[in-house]
Amino acid sequence: MGKDKLRKFSEINEFSNVYQLEEGYANKGKWAQAHFKNENPLVLELACGKGEYALGMARIYPDKNYMGLDLKGNRIWRGAKSGMEENITNLAFLRIQIEDILDYFGPAEVAEIWITFADPQPRESREKKRLTSSIFIEKYRQILKPGGKINLKTDNDMLYHYTLDKIAELNLVLHKSTADLYQSDLVDDVLSIKTHYENIYLKKQKNINYVQFSLS
Repeated sequence: MGKDKLRKFSEINEFSNVYQLEEGYANKGKWAQAHFKNENPLVLELACGKGEYALGMARIYPDKNYMGLDLKGNRIWRGAKSGMEENITNLAFLRIQIEDILDYFGPAEVAEIWITFADPQPRESREKKRLTSSIFIEKYRQILKPGGKINLKTDNDMLYHYTLDKIAELNLVLHKSTADLYQSDLVDDVLSIKTHYENIYLKKQKNINYVQFSLS
């Protein structure tokens, strides 16, 4: 591991808005009260990378609590540091494997989920790792409030169509979908947030897919 990564790992140990692995166990079912000190809705960004989306949403909606989840601490460092510097109190990060999400959140604790430019796991042998696979959908079902929405924003056409197929297969509720977000009428303040990688895709004139659905 390079010196810069080691430095970032060391720094996030001191950040009050970052929980690492077992540090988050105690807050299961009570993140709003235990960390955010309020009763506001909790919104998760899964595989958040640098946390740009969670950070952007937290800036727009101070009346909601946002958490970015990712395993790579050197990436989380960027969003967490920005949150600390800007004194954004409705933003936190959790360094975990997304597969272990049920160990950290209680029933109906989460109001909404965002999946932004996650690894599409294109090989068929890796289907179970896709964050909109049946395995993950069932995990989300256990932590989402009734009617809680799941949002997928991706440059990957395969993952977009795979997700639409899963929605149909599992009889889920499709709210919005487009294979070319910025040519649609769906763009709002939140969907206008762009990550570093999204800007790269857009410069290459890559279409951005978006789908919003709920489990019931």
